[in-house]
Amino acid sequence: MTRGRLAGLDGLRGLAALYVVVNHIFERTFPGYPHDRAPWWAGWFIFGRFAVVVFIVLSGFSLALSPARHGWRLDSVVRFAGRRARRILPAYLAALAFSLVVAWYLVAPPGEGKPDTDSVVVNGLLVQNLVHAPSPNRAFWTMAVEAQLYVALPLLLLMVRRLGGIVMVATVTLLVAAVGIAGPHIPRLHTFDIQSAPDLAALFALGILAAGVVGASTTRMAWPWAWLALAAAAPVLLTIRWEGSVWTLTPRHLLWVDLSLGPAIACLLIGLATGHPAPLVRLLDSRPLRNLGLCSYSVYLLHEPIVVVVYSRIVGPWYHHGPAAFLVMVALVVPATIVLAWLFASVFERPFLRQRSRVPPQELRLPAT
Repeated sequence: MTRGRLAGLDGLRGLAALYVVVNHIFERTFPGYPHDRAPWWAGWFIFGRFAVVVFIVLSGFSLALSPARHGWRLDSVVRFAGRRARRILPAYLAALAFSLVVAWYLVAPPGEGKPDTDSVVVNGLLVQNLVHAPSPNRAFWTMAVEAQLYVALPLLLLMVRRLGGIVMVATVTLLVAAVGIAGPHIPRLHTFDIQSAPDLAALFALGILAAGVVGASTTRMAWPWAWLALAAAAPVLLTIRWEGSVWTLTPRHLLWVDLSLGPAIACLLIGLATGHPAPLVRLLDSRPLRNLGLCSYSVYLLHEPIVVVVYSRIVGPWYHHGPAAFLVMVALVVPATIVLAWLFASVFERPFLRQRSRVPPQELRLPAT
């Protein structure tokens, strides 16, 4: 670990963002989600939702590192809100404008239709997971959920101070489980379950708990966290492999699969924070992956309109669907998205990060988005 940055986390964030990009390419070139109609070497890209699991656990982990070292207190709720707004809003609002222009003048997102005034208001207020409107960018739903989790963070930290981290995570998880059990029987609750993915709240809470482990005694830090991550992930991955994509990605199962993956991601983050496994840390902290991680937020915000335009105007008319379309899309979209995201981040991300010079080092570059 170097001053102001935990080695490996930027690279992990970058890989998760890249996985989402390829997942959306996959959905264009192998239609029929959640049915997997791809060859074996591409089929695992159908599970883009699990990159969101990584983002959310990592977000809770990153944001809680400083409070965990200071009695589970934010230096100031107002200053925290200001830092989050500077970190999230400039790039998000610029990406919203970009997505609207693409949808209005080039290609509207499939299945959504052209965005209207409601789209601008709903997405501008970050309530698109609660209020339906034609979306200019399908990836934006997670931004609304994460913004709402930021609002909940002070309450979650208060629960940790008063009740302890385990009780906090258990309370949030029980509430989420109750929604997951009752949702299929209550139409409005079921709609909320699909649009807002309440399990992400439990994953965010789990990330907060993991940050507490990093700030705990050296004895707990010495546990074999990388092996614990593998042990936690193995049964979930084997179940996904056995049951297949249709079973896994059905809404009534997806909530529970997300929750099952959370402990593995949390253990992995703790392991990376302790420098283990060292080969993985070195890989994730290599310059290419670290640089990818530093513009991963922009990659996430911009990629979906690029995927839609490239497929509709270039690849789709020539290759339609299948492996050739997938490979050509990857070859065109991935480098274009990374280059555009790097330029975009230099205008709408990095200038606002420099304004945060007084922020404690561990918050400076760790937030997941």
